[in-house]
Amino acid sequence: MLTNLFSQAGLANLLLSLPAVLWAITFHEYCHGLAAKMLGDPTAEREGRLSLNPLAHLDPVGALCLLLFRFGWARPVPIDTRYFKNPRRDIVIVSLAGAAGNLLTAFVCARLVNFFPALFRTWGAQQFILLMIMINLGLAAFNLVPIPPLDGSRILYVLLPPSCMKYYFWLERYGMAVILVLLIIGVFPYIMQPILQLLFRLLMI
Repeated sequence: MLTNLFSQAGLANLLLSLPAVLWAITFHEYCHGLAAKMLGDPTAEREGRLSLNPLAHLDPVGALCLLLFRFGWARPVPIDTRYFKNPRRDIVIVSLAGAAGNLLTAFVCARLVNFFPALFRTWGAQQFILLMIMINLGLAAFNLVPIPPLDGSRILYVLLPPSCMKYYFWLERYGMAVILVLLIIGVFPYIMQPILQLLFRLLMI
């Protein structure tokens, strides 16, 4: 990994990845905040998180993982479910909004390649649009994993029966540690790679 990273091609990829990572995490969290606001919760806007400024959403570890491994996370947007008229439904909508924003970005990038191929004749342009697609797909898919604090855990919270909630709260306490361990031992790449390849093939049809 380090040898590839510090090669000429690796450094070029790293530089091209930076704007893709910043956009992916920013738009992901912005979509969470926007969905929450539309459902009546002003918390994200009040705390300055309804913003397209990357610094408002950056999680250093999550951004580094996204940069190096093509999946990661951002700093979660605050949500106050007391504002929701239908909390169970609205939590799911807000949780899915971030992934939907990333999938929309990937879809738009894929359509740009299809409709305007002349714009992507150079290696740099091809690599950049590919990174935009793959990083956004990776962020969307990874954040739907049902481990706190990832978005999929909120959906799990809504769906779990009361008898299983004690397991959820245990996972909520140690979720980040579980994620880091799974990253360190290399489990996530094997889970994510087939999903990303399938999504990429579907987008490029």
